[in-house]
Amino acid sequence: MVANEKLPHPDREDIELTSVLFALSDEARLALVQQLRSGPLDMVDCSALGPDVPKSTRSHQVKVLREAGVIISELHGRNRRLTLRRDDIDARFPGLLESVLQAESALQE
Repeated sequence: MVANEKLPHPDREDIELTSVLFALSDEARLALVQQLRSGPLDMVDCSALGPDVPKSTRSHQVKVLREAGVIISELHGRNRRLTLRRDDIDARFPGLLESVLQAESALQE
């Protein structure tokens, strides 16, 4: 795939609960979603993915979240801009995302 091609994202009505729950079940992906909670970030700036994590692993983590419909990954200059699809997730599964993120935050305290 050419770097400037638009990546496929599921439409809101095609986001499935099992895919979202699977995407959020991984500690690294959940940390990334927590970080995106405060707004979009370039993929290279996401500290949740860690500087020592291989690029292929980072790409895979983002791909799982994107294909589940949890995030949008768009070309932004020479990087990818990641955005949490909070409105879409809330429309499909009201309260789910906030519950998962609050539970994760409580576990970290």
